[in-house]
Amino acid sequence: MLAVHRQGHYVLRTPADEQARRTRMTASVNSFLGDSPGRTAIKLVVVCLIVGVVLAWLGYTPDNIIGSIRYHFLDLWYNGFEALGTVGNYLLLGAIVVIPVFLVLRLMSFRR
Repeated sequence: MLAVHRQGHYVLRTPADEQARRTRMTASVNSFLGDSPGRTAIKLVVVCLIVGVVLAWLGYTPDNIIGSIRYHFLDLWYNGFEALGTVGNYLLLGAIVVIPVFLVLRLMSFRR
């Protein structure tokens, strides 16, 4: 048995209580990940590999992407609010595609 201090008094925990706590914690982790941690890791590795192959086929490299992100942050830093216009254009361009797709998907799931 384990004595646990809780709100000014001690509560005795049995091994069964500890097992139930571990089971709840495992269930919450699995719920958050959508599956067990091992299976989620394997799925993420497979998806990363597929996305990596597609991006390599399109001519992207990790240096390319990281350099582009770095360039945009430096551009924002050096050009100040002028660069925010570029970010605003990117935001607007993305919103033109993302918002209608989001609305269509929400409407389709609303009908169910």
